[in-house]
Amino acid sequence: MKIVYHPLMLQSYDDTPAGELGRLESAVEILSRHSEYKFIQPGPASREQILRAHSRSLILDVERDELLAKMAYLAAGGAILAGEIAVRGEPCFALIRPPGHHASESSHWGYCYFNNIAVSLLDLRSRGLIDSAFILDFDLHTGDGNINILGDDKKFHIYNPEGHGDRQYLANVKKHLDDSPDVDIIVASAGFDEYEDDWGENLSTEAFHEIGVLMHDFAMKRCDGRRYALLEGGYNFDDLGKNILAFCEGLRGV
Repeated sequence: MKIVYHPLMLQSYDDTPAGELGRLESAVEILSRHSEYKFIQPGPASREQILRAHSRSLILDVERDELLAKMAYLAAGGAILAGEIAVRGEPCFALIRPPGHHASESSHWGYCYFNNIAVSLLDLRSRGLIDSAFILDFDLHTGDGNINILGDDKKFHIYNPEGHGDRQYLANVKKHLDDSPDVDIIVASAGFDEYEDDWGENLSTEAFHEIGVLMHDFAMKRCDGRRYALLEGGYNFDDLGKNILAFCEGLRGV
């Protein structure tokens, strides 16, 4: 399984919890110990690719900060690469930052600058590789940017799960996946801040594994195995790595 990642992602680019030093190290370390995961470096997205999701004014606003813009373009490029890998039927996780699901067409907040999910899906569609998608946004916070950019398109089905504790949460995810029409690909806005020792105080590590399994099973039955995920939230730096590993193991079907 491919892990899209660039060493520059370790660099702090702003003073938010998403951009702090030390956030990704546990994930890089734990995934590197497993031979099943191969790290692959992305390049930056182009401005043309970003413009499919965002206004020129938003792009210019991000570009005022040179380092931030470099990281945001690289994260969007990582999302695009992950989608390209997934559309071939190989699962992929993009260990990227800044996150993106709060970035709308013309505004951004919540530690997000470019909407990585939207940039990736709209790029795949522009190339005729997909026409429809299921977006599972299991971050603690609703991805208002995903909804703003993609929510009016009937070919994109967005679900932000709710539920107290593993059992109810997972049951809700399963129900919405079961009720979904067939799509060309499934992608996750993969936020790990619902974790029991993170801001959400809700889900166990095992729950993240089961979310991955549900995505795997859906992809195999409904969209020719096409599945991928992009990192969004998750602010328990010590445990982020084990939670990402658990999810990735489920996503690849083990």
